[in-house]
Amino acid sequence: MKILIQRVNKAKVIVEEKLISEIGPGILVLLGIKKGDTESQLKQLAQRCVNLRIFEDNNGKSNLSLCDIKGEALVVSQFTLLADTSRGRRPSFTDAEEPEKAKRLYELFISFLNQLGTPTKGGIFGERMIVSLENNGPVTIIMEA
Repeated sequence: MKILIQRVNKAKVIVEEKLISEIGPGILVLLGIKKGDTESQLKQLAQRCVNLRIFEDNNGKSNLSLCDIKGEALVVSQFTLLADTSRGRRPSFTDAEEPEKAKRLYELFISFLNQLGTPTKGGIFGERMIVSLENNGPVTIIMEA
């Protein structure tokens, strides 16, 4: 599993010119699920996301977590994070999980974040989406499990 976290002032997902989800200050999470990923790995990454100290305190230091600022999360499925670009010019996505299982784990990840007290929204799994964000920092973190 690989996730890319971006600290945002706001973010939104549009599908077929319709607003699907929108958040204010918090994090945008791009989630790539690979074959063999487990629910326990998801839960661990969800806990790391909400507790990652990437938000500034009153002194400008990154001492605050998503929980501390009572921020929101927007999670977008992103199998292309698992691209193997080691050969040729076309990325291979053979490590990406099958769509049915990946969708279940994607929805579970959103559920875990909500259970941890972070209001969390998602895109539409498997759809072509327009993701807009206002990156704050910019701060971009990659985590793997």
